[in-house]
Amino acid sequence: MSGNHPYRRAGAVIVAGTVVWFVGISPVSRVYITPDDAERLRMLTSGRRGWIVGQHLTAVGTVAVPVGFAAFARAVPDTDGVPDTDGVPGHNAPRGKAKKWAFAAAAALLAGAPFFVSSLARRASDLEGFAYRRGSNAPFLAYSGLHVVALAALGGSLLSLPTQRWIGVTAAISAPVYGAILVAKKDIPPFCFYLVEGLTGAYLMAWKEPEADQA
Repeated sequence: MSGNHPYRRAGAVIVAGTVVWFVGISPVSRVYITPDDAERLRMLTSGRRGWIVGQHLTAVGTVAVPVGFAAFARAVPDTDGVPDTDGVPGHNAPRGKAKKWAFAAAAALLAGAPFFVSSLARRASDLEGFAYRRGSNAPFLAYSGLHVVALAALGGSLLSLPTQRWIGVTAAISAPVYGAILVAKKDIPPFCFYLVEGLTGAYLMAWKEPEADQA
């Protein structure tokens, strides 16, 4: 790795954002699995301060993770940045694909973040509305759908790089699985996305990619 450690820094931002996101959803966490609306409202009212603070922290994590993946996309060398070491033109073409896939993943995450942040703001300001499941679910569905797209693109990027195959396969396989759940249930626990993305960030923090020096 170079002195700048671009992959490590990108991974650190992703992991930090993921941790903040999980901390944010922790206060009054039982509300997500409580079926009775009146009981949900009682729980939220009782833990109002922690709930509101948590929504703000979750919003910070929601924004930080896409920023980390944008940094990862910038760090991935393109075909012009890495010479064809075996003298065969186009040998490093997968690197160009990796960068395009990485930017596609970051773009999808960045596009989806405002949808969830708006949902979080509504949850913090209207406890009763959230408890009784009022309002449109469209912003959350858009956010979740873009996450599925991002995971598919992330898998394509990682599989085009000299990473261990399991990390790319994990991201790639999660996309259709989560997509199927989203289509069938019209809902999905968003922590599923962050488990895969946080794992990717941790992998990038530890990844010793020798050609990063030439990027």
